[in-house]
Amino acid sequence: MKRALILALVCIVAVTFATSCKPKVKPTPSAPQVKEQPKVEQVASQPAVAKPSLSEEEVFLAKSLDQINKEKPLALINFDYDKFDIREDAKSTLESNAAWLKKWRSAKILVEGHCDERGTEDYNLALGEKRAKAAYEYLVGLGIPAERMKTISYGKSQPLDMGKEDSAFAKNRRDQFLIIEK
Repeated sequence: MKRALILALVCIVAVTFATSCKPKVKPTPSAPQVKEQPKVEQVASQPAVAKPSLSEEEVFLAKSLDQINKEKPLALINFDYDKFDIREDAKSTLESNAAWLKKWRSAKILVEGHCDERGTEDYNLALGEKRAKAAYEYLVGLGIPAERMKTISYGKSQPLDMGKEDSAFAKNRRDQFLIIEK
């Protein structure tokens, strides 16, 4: 009987110990409240930085004289054989050239007189000078200041067309306009 009592006592102590050692359940903390994040807007692409647009005058001033002359803003005119008077078809061309010169008031030009290969060198130099002067005077009459223009005669030394037929000669009888200052 003493043994049974000791066994019962050991069982009671063991059960008590087991229940007391059982981990206490801690109350689980409530989940922190989630703050709603502001929505991020997606940017499809970087906005292009707008380049400042240049004015027409700024573009003109940024170009070299070679660039401007390659664009040929001033058209050439042609002359009849052995003549230096301004033809009717050349007048509208000179008016357009004058309008360009009025727009770009700082530009200065060289009026070049040319001839075909027929005639002597001296004769063609004199004829080329008369052709250059004819265009010069016409442009002065349209309001272009004389100090903005110079003339030169190349005679027959700078043909546009090396041909030996009338159509080539007609191309070579001309005044060309070269912008020499802006």
